Amino acid sequence: MSKQAGLKRQLNPMSVWAIAFGCIIGWGSFINPGKKFLPNSGAAGTAIAMLLGALVMVIIACSYAYLVPKHPKAGGEFTFAKENFGKIPAFVCGWFLVAAYLTNVPMNSTAIPLIIEGLFGKNALNWGGIGYNIAGSSVTIGGIVIAAGILLLFGLLNIWGVKKASFVQTVLASLLALCAFTLFIAGLVSAKAKGVNLEPVWGFDKAAAIANGSYNESMANHNWLSAILATFAIAPWAFVGFDTIPQAAEEFKFPYKKVMGILVIAIAFGAFVYISNNTIAAAALENWPDRCAAGDWVLLIAAEELLGGFGKVLIGVGVSCAVLSGIMGFYLASSRLMYSMARDGFLPGTFGKIDEKHGTPRNAMIFCIAVSLLGPVLGREALGWFVDMSAIGASIGYFFTCLATAKEIRKYKDGKKGLFALAVVGVVFSVTFMVLQLIPIPGLEGVHFCWQSYVMLAVWILIGAVFYIKQRKKMGALMTDNA
Repeated sequence: MSKQAGLKRQLNPMSVWAIAFGCIIGWGSFINPGKKFLPNSGAAGTAIAMLLGALVMVIIACSYAYLVPKHPKAGGEFTFAKENFGKIPAFVCGWFLVAAYLTNVPMNSTAIPLIIEGLFGKNALNWGGIGYNIAGSSVTIGGIVIAAGILLLFGLLNIWGVKKASFVQTVLASLLALCAFTLFIAGLVSAKAKGVNLEPVWGFDKAAAIANGSYNESMANHNWLSAILATFAIAPWAFVGFDTIPQAAEEFKFPYKKVMGILVIAIAFGAFVYISNNTIAAAALENWPDRCAAGDWVLLIAAEELLGGFGKVLIGVGVSCAVLSGIMGFYLASSRLMYSMARDGFLPGTFGKIDEKHGTPRNAMIFCIAVSLLGPVLGREALGWFVDMSAIGASIGYFFTCLATAKEIRKYKDGKKGLFALAVVGVVFSVTFMVLQLIPIPGLEGVHFCWQSYVMLAVWILIGAVFYIKQRKKMGALMTDNA
């Protein structure tokens, strides 16, 4: 395997920014204002949580910027853990990162039918009335066909070469940023936006919830701290994507010293879009708690009320670019991670093969496509489960990256005391994220996993254990060969 052709260096700084930003901003920034952010955290709670989350991500990004030049190989966090902590920690880190990245592809695909129905009507995908319900959401044959077609097309683009894929990604990410900034500016200057209404600023309007029948016992203990932590706890999911940059390190054609700047810009753009979309939705709709309880697409409704047909076009183009750039970026990150793990014997060798013509990990991409095709079949209710899996996987990746940074600074005694302190802070926050996600804490309702997410986590751990047992004898030898 070590004698095969490697990945091709074809990515410039703009392409790498597009990958990171396109992965950070997916369907969630456009759909979650009504599904998670406003109900759980309100406008104020979401804004504070996202700002805090962005700050923590920048702190963690310092560790990435330190390690990428030292370990410029595909695999990112997996490579950092392998070089510093050995086989078992490396496998744990890599396996959960696969979950963090790969779940984002079907997660984005399940939003495609929602986009079409929101823009063109509820029956736009009702082809002959063929469909079914799963976990309370309807799945139509039209939605499955269109989403599956997009997953196949973007998967093939990734197989056909990183240069083609990165060009498409750059166009999508640029359009996404343009739509987000235009919506924010247009919303601010709109006459209807002058009567700003952000109540309830911390989410969970109890009176409205009782009136519309959506009130439940978990709302009784809701407060400003719960509001902030409910969104802060999923910051690893919200910002997952900036950490995809190391996955493509072997394909950079620019100096590694530029990595930190790219990371910070991508995180800043991501935080702006989350806060802007959520605030516009709350400001434009006086009855947003009722809209959220009814399951409406509140950002789309808000954009239409503020800007008419132009607002609907902005949302349509913006969310489409977000979904497609997310699919493209996470395909790239997932396949490179699996390629790196296979190259060192942590996954079956077939995933480590490079396509001779296109210079891409073809078999790893085919596997990613196959898994992603489950998304359209499971439907929209699976979104929350995928969010939780992505959040825990990203948290584990951040933990090992920051811990590896602290260890290498101590080991090589290079005098970076400030960075060492930031790495320790990153370790603490990573552990905090995992605790908030996994452990129910009294008084912090709505923060931890739902039961379906615990089941998915258990299944993922079981599959990982099988892979580890099967591959453990190959890990040491191939790690030595590829050192």
